[in-house]
Amino acid sequence: MLFAHRTDAGRRLAAALRHLEAADPVVLGLPRGGVPVAFQVARELGAPLDVVVVRKLGVPHHREWGFGALGEGGVRVISEDVVQRAGVGPRDRAAVERAEGAELVRQARKFRGDRPRVPLDGRTVIVVDDGIATGATAAAACQVVRAMGAARVVLAAPVAPPDAAVRLRSAADEVVCLSTPHAFRAVGEWYEDFTQTSDEEVVSLLAEAGPPLQPPPASPAPPRYPASPGTGPSAEVSVDADGLALAGDLVLPAGAGAVVVFAHGSGSSRRSPRNRAVARSLHHAGLGTLLFDLLTPGEEADRANVFDIETLARRLTDATRWLRQRTEGPVGYFGASTGAAAALRAAAAPGADVSAVVSRGGRPDLAGPLLAGVRAPTLFIVGGRDPTVLDLNRRAQAELRCENSLAVVPGATHLFEEPGALSEVAALARAWFTSHLGPGPG
Repeated sequence: MLFAHRTDAGRRLAAALRHLEAADPVVLGLPRGGVPVAFQVARELGAPLDVVVVRKLGVPHHREWGFGALGEGGVRVISEDVVQRAGVGPRDRAAVERAEGAELVRQARKFRGDRPRVPLDGRTVIVVDDGIATGATAAAACQVVRAMGAARVVLAAPVAPPDAAVRLRSAADEVVCLSTPHAFRAVGEWYEDFTQTSDEEVVSLLAEAGPPLQPPPASPAPPRYPASPGTGPSAEVSVDADGLALAGDLVLPAGAGAVVVFAHGSGSSRRSPRNRAVARSLHHAGLGTLLFDLLTPGEEADRANVFDIETLARRLTDATRWLRQRTEGPVGYFGASTGAAAALRAAAAPGADVSAVVSRGGRPDLAGPLLAGVRAPTLFIVGGRDPTVLDLNRRAQAELRCENSLAVVPGATHLFEEPGALSEVAALARAWFTSHLGPGPG
């Protein structure tokens, strides 16, 4: 397969990645040549684009032999086996890491400027290059991305030699490669135009792709949305929480008697397609929903904030108070991943104004000892093929002192991406909320 140029390769690669569109992926391009290909993939999938800067740590006097890799945010992936076999001492190791770390910071600043990294926690991440030769850099990138919190790593390239494509399956959860010719000598042979990509082009493409969507400006006096017949079905709102104006989407079906507030997981936002799919199911049952961003765009750039459960829970409580000024009837919480921990912590607060909680693939362990204080009926939903999280949920269930249940979706992994898995989640959540909040007229 011959590609006209990187733009052509990116468009063809995007077509092969369509099955990931519903997973709300993040697309990362390897600089420099991978970024023009990744740009087309991100545009076709409607996904955020960023650059993944990786520096291989080479054994002194044998640089091609890597003993690890560095990524942004202090991520280090070290092969202790190689360190021992190559006899890399602590002083040499520190010197290599120091030099490569300085170059990594320089490159990241050059390509991205002051724009924050796109958060990867809990996300499906597509790592894109314009072609793979040995696969060493691509493998290191996959390791770094996983260490940065990605839930699923997909490696995508237009062309690669067959042996490299096979080896890389151990580094990524999925490898998508359009062509694996046996007569492979160099990536450039499979392009009609393989002009070197400049640093300026990388910077331009990243700027054109733009940062993640920003919340709309705060309104000084948001309108009231009483839950009564004849009310408009939806509105963009500005939620006052923790002294901030957080962007949200409020949907109130006519006559909705209850509202479910969503707490999204780490690395996600109110635009999460999985949460929106569940929300649509609740609308059909006559339940209102509020999806809002727990963090500002600036806060999302710091990975530590997505695990600040105390702050997230406080904002969820404030959002409930804000909602109370506009609606009547019971309130439920639907939390995913770290958002589930925030929902449980908020539900455990004295005088918590919540009547039911549903956790999808949640991290209830992050709510700590406060679990015993939850009084609202709680449903845990976990994938059958998500053993670590399933164990955490079973332990959390044992600590609850309220009505509770654990539902396991057979064959589902952490993000419930398997056919029918998310529909099962929506059905379970709908049944739990209508049972404990009361059905709407839908």
